[in-house]
Amino acid sequence: MTPPDLLIRDARLLDPATGQPQRGDLLVHDRSIAAIGSGLAPPESGQTVEAGGRLLLPALIDSCAFRTDIAAALAGGIATTLLMPDQVPPLDDPALIERAERLGKPRLWVRPLAAATRRLEGRELADLALMKEAGAVGVATGRAALADSAVMLRLLRYAGGLGLVTVSHAEDRALTAGTVATESEMATRLGLPAAPAAAEALAIGRDLRLAALAGAPLHIPCVTTAEGVELVRAAKRAGADVTAATSPPYCLLSDTALAGYRSFARLSPPLRTEADRVAVVEGLADGTIDMLASRHDPRTSDEKRLPFADAAPGDAGAATLLALGLALVHAGHVALPRLVDALTLAPARRFGLPGGRLQPGAPADLLLLDPDAPWRISADTLPGLSGNTPFDGLPVQGRVMLLVKGGDILLKTGGAQ
Repeated sequence: MTPPDLLIRDARLLDPATGQPQRGDLLVHDRSIAAIGSGLAPPESGQTVEAGGRLLLPALIDSCAFRTDIAAALAGGIATTLLMPDQVPPLDDPALIERAERLGKPRLWVRPLAAATRRLEGRELADLALMKEAGAVGVATGRAALADSAVMLRLLRYAGGLGLVTVSHAEDRALTAGTVATESEMATRLGLPAAPAAAEALAIGRDLRLAALAGAPLHIPCVTTAEGVELVRAAKRAGADVTAATSPPYCLLSDTALAGYRSFARLSPPLRTEADRVAVVEGLADGTIDMLASRHDPRTSDEKRLPFADAAPGDAGAATLLALGLALVHAGHVALPRLVDALTLAPARRFGLPGGRLQPGAPADLLLLDPDAPWRISADTLPGLSGNTPFDGLPVQGRVMLLVKGGDILLKTGGAQ
């Protein structure tokens, strides 16, 4: 059933392709953006939302999540989630891809990433061609890199021949096995088993070289170190077909957050040093790092409230993705258009997805945002499956006032009239 027409009036429209907000109205008809301009007539049958000068963006596209969590995604302004293959069972079969794609309907677009190898065991390549036909938008190694370089090269050639981007976790497994932190003064003081930060750069360097040999596209889903940022920057300058993402914790926290053995700060990859954090923010700001992703990985209290080394890694990042990204904008570290691009157009362009634009004919996946509205992150009240966040108690700014997916209003707060 086609939703009624929708007019969003008097908004600051920010199309990431142009980068400059402009005041105006936007009309939705038949699940698409029908018109953009000033003084657009209200629809004869439908509704009008008064934006009051707030920001209107494309709805967010989260380029990396480990769970389909509709409530958390909607609270964070996310209409599209790229689902990693680390599910139970792993997404290594066309039927599982089709099932994953249906998980969010009708409230969330779920775009599955196919498992690179059968059962994600790192040995036998999965049937990527059939999974692409079933709806996979890329292929991923999951939470771990492929240890075997020959398998990785075959994967890149196979995926590249199908027009699929390979998403490769960037850590050398031989160095990180059995560790829970990054080698640093903090890890030493806490007595935690740690791996050198260079484990990331070694994996990125290898995969960049193999991607060049294969002539295939490569995406690094989470860059967290200064050396990793510089490797991606140099590869882009050399013309490599590579993109990269990071996640808010690596932009806003360093390994000092581990003090007191805070298990909610146990992440994968682990938090890095302050110098790494600064380099990651600079990489996001200048476009070396293309995307900002939630890496949403909700964990139960039983999984987190354990001794640090025994706690499950990961955090519930979907509901806080936008607000934490805006924290970088409010602090003057990242320009607003760059952040919006990283959350919308960059993942749409890389994975061939609809959305990410405010222009006539584009899908009506829309986000009305009050970027200055204050609130405080609370692990106890975060929407979604779990609230395991290292940002518990942090004051932030930026609230979703209206979220539209395919012309359907999914979320509307009191600030959107």
